[in-house]
Amino acid sequence: MRRLQRFMPACLTSLAVFSLSWHGLHAQEKKDLTFEQIFKGAKTALAKPLPAIINWADENSYLEMRMDSSSRRSQAWKIDARTGKATIYTAPVEGPAVAMRNKDIFYLAPGKPEVRLTNDTLVEKNPTLSPNGKYVAFTRNNDLYSVEITSGKETRYTTDGSDVVYNGWASWVYYEEILGRPSRYRAFWWSPDSKQIAYMHFNDTKVPIFPIYSETGQHGYLENTRYPKAGDHNPEVKLGMVPVTGGNTVWADFNEKDDQYFGTPYWSPDAKSLWIQWMPRDQNNLKIYSIDPQTGNKKEVYDEKQKTWIDWFEDLPFLEKNKGFIIKSDKTGWAHLYWYNTDGSLKKQLTSGNWTVNDLVQIDEKNQVVYFTARKEASTRFDLYKVSIKNGTVTRLTFGDYYHSIKLSPGGKYFITTYSNLSTPTRMALLDNNGKLIRELGDSKGPEFDQYNLAIPVMHYYKTRDGLELPMTITKPLHMQEGKKYPVLISIYGGPNAGTVYDSWKPTLTPQWWAQEGVIQVVIDNRASGQLGKMGMNYIHRKLGIHEIEDYMDAATWLRAQPWVDDTKIAMTGGSFGGYMTCMALTYGADVFNYGMANFSVTDWQLYDSHYTERYMDTPADNPEGYKITAVMTHADKYKGLLRIVHGTMDDNVHMQNSIQLIDKLENLGKHFEFMLYPGERHGWGGIKSVHSTNEANRFIYTNLLNKPFPQLFMQK
Repeated sequence: MRRLQRFMPACLTSLAVFSLSWHGLHAQEKKDLTFEQIFKGAKTALAKPLPAIINWADENSYLEMRMDSSSRRSQAWKIDARTGKATIYTAPVEGPAVAMRNKDIFYLAPGKPEVRLTNDTLVEKNPTLSPNGKYVAFTRNNDLYSVEITSGKETRYTTDGSDVVYNGWASWVYYEEILGRPSRYRAFWWSPDSKQIAYMHFNDTKVPIFPIYSETGQHGYLENTRYPKAGDHNPEVKLGMVPVTGGNTVWADFNEKDDQYFGTPYWSPDAKSLWIQWMPRDQNNLKIYSIDPQTGNKKEVYDEKQKTWIDWFEDLPFLEKNKGFIIKSDKTGWAHLYWYNTDGSLKKQLTSGNWTVNDLVQIDEKNQVVYFTARKEASTRFDLYKVSIKNGTVTRLTFGDYYHSIKLSPGGKYFITTYSNLSTPTRMALLDNNGKLIRELGDSKGPEFDQYNLAIPVMHYYKTRDGLELPMTITKPLHMQEGKKYPVLISIYGGPNAGTVYDSWKPTLTPQWWAQEGVIQVVIDNRASGQLGKMGMNYIHRKLGIHEIEDYMDAATWLRAQPWVDDTKIAMTGGSFGGYMTCMALTYGADVFNYGMANFSVTDWQLYDSHYTERYMDTPADNPEGYKITAVMTHADKYKGLLRIVHGTMDDNVHMQNSIQLIDKLENLGKHFEFMLYPGERHGWGGIKSVHSTNEANRFIYTNLLNKPFPQLFMQK
């Protein structure tokens, strides 16, 4: 749960939009969307597609996919950024690649027959081409190999792979929380000169097994995962470097028995050193070491300490000619950019202030500027900026009160922005690196947009009990009646630095249905959502969930006081961390919330994995009271209202154990609740089960919030 999976899309918000178009004495009302338009894809002409821009072709032109009217096939066009002149794009010949066919690796070269590189009964995993295109590295049965493409010679680097020892293949907690799901468990890295491979060696011997039961077949089966829960033994990890030609692995100078974590490593551009991120188990001290691949000796080049926790660096961009590296750190309470020399001394802080840098987009060393995105104008919006490396001047390049998503050209000469806000459908424009508009590229507002009644989200700020100001969006029902009170449905995620309240257009039509049916739809961010930077996140240390649910309670209390809200029908829904928040709402916050739908929820942080949980909570031994007060079961005696608990039986991330323990507690207390399980499903689901789950959630809303029969329209295929 690097970031726990979100379940419900953020709801739209709303003002009933109603206008009169006068022609003489005649007035024409706008139309409501139909069920078929909202759920079945019937034509509305509310929106039209924006240009399908896929990337930049070069510094002065971008690539756009256009439909050829004669062949009715999609064709790539190269568009001149300055003039808009379009020519058919002839793609350069693609370089070599590797692919999996069944269990084996094949080499694909332009204009040549594919070459089979492996032929084994075991499955090869994560085939990765070397930078020089001469080798392919991969793992097989938890050992690390490579194969030379021209000769087919296979080199085996390790021999101790087993069911508990993995070479170049990540242990589960590293895959989920540190290297990330896009790694696909790959834990090896080519050097830039293709002469060496760095890899992690994992030993899961002491990591507890968590059994997951499958009901499939006559006898079912157990799926056993080495899954360290909070306070458990973690995998023992070593970092090795081995010549591509084979030989002995040089191990980095760390003691694998220490209670520690290693982050993603980065080779220096000259391949003379490997830079590795390191933290103790407490995760409050991040160091970067430069490792000599010939000896394994380490040299500390960066050391950051915080009172709470530190997040891993997602990138470590090096400057040319050994001029150092740039990092993004939130050590001041707000994420900013810092330029360090290669010896670890601070050269210059590039940005500062009570606002958050989001991503470092590009470094233009020739012109001495760094491009980055940030939440500077408003915490609910992203803009593109550049900062001068020479004098620290920060310049905003995007415009208006909009949320901007950016595609920057390779050299930073131009950028394309896709922009919108809550009341403005998405548009697209091309600008230069001074923020000058070159051309408007598209507007998604369709020709019939103004012919429909649409519920439009409205941003509102609420105050917490300790005086913080945080955003939420409110979508009021269409055709509201004066004096009538309406139910509230709050969609929540709520995890650290994973906010859902943004000032951007929400194109999904589902919220329009609920606005027509009379549901107030609300999305709320808490103090740890990222709206207040790391400063806001620090509040939650050692009591993950308490400040967050109290923030939601404060927002809901404000809602309950509004004359158009039915305070007997305040519902929350969410999945994963959002499911945890929903469970807390119906227990800890039972005096405020009446209904909840909790999907694949954490219910006790002792039941979740070590790395994620301890980042915020420390270990159960270090923080027993914190684990107690943040567990849903601790507050189960306060439960009232109605909670719907939903879980997949084979969830290997948030184990169904979480929901089962809550159910056991509620049953023992004699409480009434609903429970739905999805056999064989993991952390979330799609397909037929998703249709069923959505319909059951809709049925819950009709039954408990609207007091209406569930429309059979939803059951029609």
